[in-house]
Amino acid sequence: MKKTILIVEDEEDILDLIEYTLQSENYDTITCLDTKNVKNILDEENIDLILMDRNLPSMEGSVFIESIRKNGYNQPVIYISAKSTTDDIIEGFNRGGDDYITKPFNLAELKARVKAVIKRSSKIEDVIKCRDIIYNASNKQFSINNNIIKLSHLEHDLLLEFIKNQDVLLTRDLLLNSVWPDGYDKQTKTVNVAVKRLKEKIDPTGEKKYIKAIRGEGYIFVNKGVY
Repeated sequence: MKKTILIVEDEEDILDLIEYTLQSENYDTITCLDTKNVKNILDEENIDLILMDRNLPSMEGSVFIESIRKNGYNQPVIYISAKSTTDDIIEGFNRGGDDYITKPFNLAELKARVKAVIKRSSKIEDVIKCRDIIYNASNKQFSINNNIIKLSHLEHDLLLEFIKNQDVLLTRDLLLNSVWPDGYDKQTKTVNVAVKRLKEKIDPTGEKKYIKAIRGEGYIFVNKGVY
């Protein structure tokens, strides 16, 4: 079944470009130039993802998302915004965003992030297999070659995030906001330490190279072996 993406963007040339790009990836799209009709659309349509600009004429996009989150709307949100400082991005996540893309943006990155967020928010399968790692959702256990891997709660959530986003670059900020609990003192170096410990448990000899670090960016869980 096709996924439906709601695009809220007041610059029509950017709106058209995003719509064309996503439709070429076989997504259905609905577009808005402001936030006025967004609630009605969310009530009437099955929206799988919202792409939200922040500089909108009717209401600032992240303020709008924060307001509808309080009313129970839980569709995943990616902000696409010219507000690009670290404080702006953190503010976007704190106001209910699941990911953040700054303008000007790369279309390949847009497609990858859309795919990752939709995949992450979808109901996970009972059993997920990636290379020789198997995840059983019924007992929340990972195994390699039928040997159960003993993981902490955080390591479990981190590995599951990687498994659900195979061959997709996950930034440290994205991992912090997806895996670490609210209220935690979130620092990017925390991700580095957690990934190092996870790698020691799932690949103690370093031969399998499941997780590849991308300098200055984040990590990729390698399935296809092309990195």
